[in-house]
Amino acid sequence: MRDATPATIYLKDYKPYGFEVTSVDLTFDLDPHRTRVTSRIAFTPKPNAGGKIFLHGENLTLISAKIDGVPVTPELTDEGLNCAVPDKPFLWEAVVEIDPANNTALEGLYMSNGMYCTQCEAEGFRKITYYPDRPDVLSVFTVRINGPHKVLLSNGNPVVQSQAHAEWHDPWPKPAYLFALVAGELIAHPGSFTTRSGREVALNLYVRPGDEGKCAFGMQALIDSMKWDEKVYGREYDLDVFNIVAVDDFNMGAMENKGLNIFNSSAVLASPETATDMNFERIEAIIAHEYFHNWTGNRITCRDWFQLCLKEGLTVYRDSQFTSDMRSAAVKRISDVIDLRARQFPEDQGPLAHPVRPESFQEINNFYTATVYEKGAEVIGMLRRLVGPEAYSDAVDLYFERHDGQACTIEDWLKVFEDSTGRDLSQFKRWYSQAGTPMLEVKEDWKAGVYTLTFTQHLKPSATTTDPKPQVIPILTSLLSPSGAEVVPPRVLEMTEATQSFRFEGLADRPLPSILRDFSAPVILKTDFPRSHTAFSLAHDTDPFNRWEAARSLARESLLAMIRSGADPDPAYLDGLTAVIGDKGLDPAYRALMLGLPSQSDLANTLHQSGTTPDPAVIWEASETLRRAQARVLADLLPQIYAEHQVTAPYKPDAAQSGARALANAALSLIGRGDKGAQAQVQYDAATNMTQQLAALAVLLQEKAGKNALQDFEATWKSDRLVMDKWFGLQVMQAAPEDTAATAAALTEHPDFNWKNPNRFRAVMGALSMHHAGFHHISGEAYRLLADWLIRLDPVNPQTTARMCSAFQTWRRYDGARQDLIAKELDRILATSNLSRDTTEMLTRIRGDAA
Repeated sequence: MRDATPATIYLKDYKPYGFEVTSVDLTFDLDPHRTRVTSRIAFTPKPNAGGKIFLHGENLTLISAKIDGVPVTPELTDEGLNCAVPDKPFLWEAVVEIDPANNTALEGLYMSNGMYCTQCEAEGFRKITYYPDRPDVLSVFTVRINGPHKVLLSNGNPVVQSQAHAEWHDPWPKPAYLFALVAGELIAHPGSFTTRSGREVALNLYVRPGDEGKCAFGMQALIDSMKWDEKVYGREYDLDVFNIVAVDDFNMGAMENKGLNIFNSSAVLASPETATDMNFERIEAIIAHEYFHNWTGNRITCRDWFQLCLKEGLTVYRDSQFTSDMRSAAVKRISDVIDLRARQFPEDQGPLAHPVRPESFQEINNFYTATVYEKGAEVIGMLRRLVGPEAYSDAVDLYFERHDGQACTIEDWLKVFEDSTGRDLSQFKRWYSQAGTPMLEVKEDWKAGVYTLTFTQHLKPSATTTDPKPQVIPILTSLLSPSGAEVVPPRVLEMTEATQSFRFEGLADRPLPSILRDFSAPVILKTDFPRSHTAFSLAHDTDPFNRWEAARSLARESLLAMIRSGADPDPAYLDGLTAVIGDKGLDPAYRALMLGLPSQSDLANTLHQSGTTPDPAVIWEASETLRRAQARVLADLLPQIYAEHQVTAPYKPDAAQSGARALANAALSLIGRGDKGAQAQVQYDAATNMTQQLAALAVLLQEKAGKNALQDFEATWKSDRLVMDKWFGLQVMQAAPEDTAATAAALTEHPDFNWKNPNRFRAVMGALSMHHAGFHHISGEAYRLLADWLIRLDPVNPQTTARMCSAFQTWRRYDGARQDLIAKELDRILATSNLSRDTTEMLTRIRGDAA
């Protein structure tokens, strides 16, 4: 076992590896407990290599080692081996033995329901054989697999395939983290794609028997992704086959291994009966994301793990573009911002804050974060907005041309933009190096036909950014007339100073500003505009995001007043909402988003930032009161909306049908508050797809009328593990705050609660942590329950445990009693013997925060 308190690794200490790896030849003789891996690796020393080589290796039994056919006895350590080597090219040969069946960490080669599979990002390959397991070491791999299995898969193109033997060759150099192997009794759902240059590509989606009916959508999503990447980015696929495998036991959503993507089953399997519209959209996006990595991640990879945002931020941005093109751009943008504010903003404001490109880490698995992914994507979006779509496209083409086959850095990425556009991006680069969410204050002035907007940016110092400097902020802005017409068309105000003014001259009347349109930068906008301006934006703004933001702002202000002083729900908000929801000219999916309220965690953060200690129970009650007010005010409109958006055509998970169902089900949730779930019961009984059935069940649970439906749902779907994940999670999410911990605890006693399966564990414990009022109930029962399970899970699966620790990251927001309860649990976990380095690092950062 590795040291649980390892040394910190720093970006500034990067040194290139001392050897080139010219080829890798691997042979796997599969056995559940005694798989033998034979490696033949050709090394060429670089100048000053030093006559000694270090190879990573963990949990390996070394059987033999040779250099140029001569046996050697390397020095073994907990993290690998050291061995004297010649100062000329040599062949390293090693035989190791590993135990896939007992590899519960799900890193390296492991088993899932009798299937062999791998997960090597970030540092899993070192659990397969001895190798320089770092992303800047690229080589060509040839893999032979021996085992009595129907399907034997690896990266690249097939060379030999038979019942018990297969050989694969990947001609494209890759780092070890992109290695993949799958073996098992699988069934292929085939497809095909012809690239624009005429290459015929065989496509396969491999699944367990019984899942064949859940493959069609995933296959079409793959084909759509391939078409889109050719059309929009000019990127063509480069192998003869592209395989996807669905795996039940998987720590992440999916993995972009070259030519052999491995997916969490929840991220690829779908049918109308078992998956919701949101599941279908998520699957479409994840398949696109992993496919797009073929160029932004595989053909061009990252030099070191500090550059993780180079591949992930860019690829998240690309998959967001894809979803916007496939569905509604406005709805996608709003959904992305909701997610950013829910996941990344709290990260930026708490003990886990770090720059998009971190300067240091102890365990790289802990930096697969919303900051790296989602904020990283926002940085790409700002860059595109600053240079313009055409210049962005030209620069990205240069990036592919210049760096294909290389392991690169953020500096390489920005340099192509500087060379292509002539811009100096040194200040823009601060988005990669400074942690935290900037506060953007704006004030307006109107004098003699001149309208002036003055912006001031603030970034709080943090542990990683002690002296923050002004950043480049693109502020997409338009000026509107009192009737809502654009008197100044949208333009990007490029802010580069701490305080900066922008003048608009020659205006006949005082305009109303539409600022930060399309959420053009990941900042917190603070204005001193009157409430009438927000109401105007809700009614008239020409930017869909800002119109939604106005509704959200009015709802937030109403809720804050209710929380702070017990005020009644704001009539102005409810009147404005009524007008928007009744507007049949708007996209139904957009209208459904308009009915949403700020999350309770978001409200807690707003209170905390303003100096008020949030009370989760009071926030819960205020949110419920405003929901009841929505239901009351919209009572005459909701049945009409519900009836008009019933989809009678055969089910499709496309934007049109999904939007109609989203609005109808949002209406159903409010209708349920008046009829105690009567209409929801009708919908549940008649549902022909999972979207309708699950939405109805949620309302029934909300109204405490779901006992029979819950039993029926379990009886119907008990053999479908993905649907049962929904059953587990929904009960926790819909529980009353005082019942949340007890509900989760009872579910952990259910015979189908397989806590070693990441999906099932997250279904219960993830739902528990996301139920704001329930998790933070003053009894502390939820804190204790989660801590109990993290202690139990850590020796089995450190990666999932560490990621679940983020549930505690906002603990300093709350009152002293809750802080004491959480601190007690954090200390209890940290005192556990042999705690993993993953969990130790996370909890040490969380516990040590004094902000």
